[in-house]
Amino acid sequence: MKQPYFIVVVAHSLRGRLRRVHIPHHVIYGVLGLALLGCFTVVGFVSSYMRMVWKVANYNSLRQEAEALRSRYRNLQREYNQTNQQLATLQLFAKEISTAYGIKERLEGPPEISDEGKLVPTFDQSLAEYNFLRSMNFSKFRQAYAKPWQSHVLPSIWPVDGRLMGSFGWRGDPFSGEQAFHKGVDISAPAGTPVRASAEGVVIHAEWGGQYGRLVVLDHGGGMQTYYAHLSRIDVIDGQVVHLGQVIGAVGSTGRATAPHLHYEVRVGGSPVNPYKYLSRASVARTSNRDLPF
Repeated sequence: MKQPYFIVVVAHSLRGRLRRVHIPHHVIYGVLGLALLGCFTVVGFVSSYMRMVWKVANYNSLRQEAEALRSRYRNLQREYNQTNQQLATLQLFAKEISTAYGIKERLEGPPEISDEGKLVPTFDQSLAEYNFLRSMNFSKFRQAYAKPWQSHVLPSIWPVDGRLMGSFGWRGDPFSGEQAFHKGVDISAPAGTPVRASAEGVVIHAEWGGQYGRLVVLDHGGGMQTYYAHLSRIDVIDGQVVHLGQVIGAVGSTGRATAPHLHYEVRVGGSPVNPYKYLSRASVARTSNRDLPF
């Protein structure tokens, strides 16, 4: 039985000869099916490409928004640090004034309590008095008592003999990978290396400090403090007076640390400042002075 087919007549333009071509129905249907499948394929590719273009545009928009938020966060952080510095300066002035003029030197409360006399000085009052004695310009008293304290109160030596590995300022956080503000510098040294006070001062913190691990904080008066973090041990106690170059602990990796090193901060008025200028000054002194502890 013959299959149905289409006849295509082809005529030669010069010779006038006719030629018949028999095309079965199933061939025509196959060609039409392939053409339809090709149309669907092209539409699918076009739609996939459009979706990809939309996702890329949306990703770029989100990235720009995230960058704008980071910039806004940096500005807020800068304003916050400036506000803290101003607040710390005002608190320092208030402590000095209260010590100088004897404010709040007597007990407050009922007459039978307030008549007991002056309070025994607290640790904060003793620290405020120390700052006051450093700053007041009494010539004789300054020469007799305050002058020894006023030497070596600025950081003037490296706290540990090691290699500077982490800089001050914005950097990638080693744990999260996000940009974070590094408040000090990291000095690499083997675990157990002695850590020394970079200036004369009073210990105001000598215990665990959260992400800082074992932490020692020295107050040098005038609103200046130094931080020594990630220690393996602590060799001082709160309220202790330490001298330039005195050992206060040892290098470790306690707290939020990936390897043994010392995290060293210098703060003025409660706000972190770049310790590099003190370290660079100490580097020059180390080359010309053989009496330093290192």
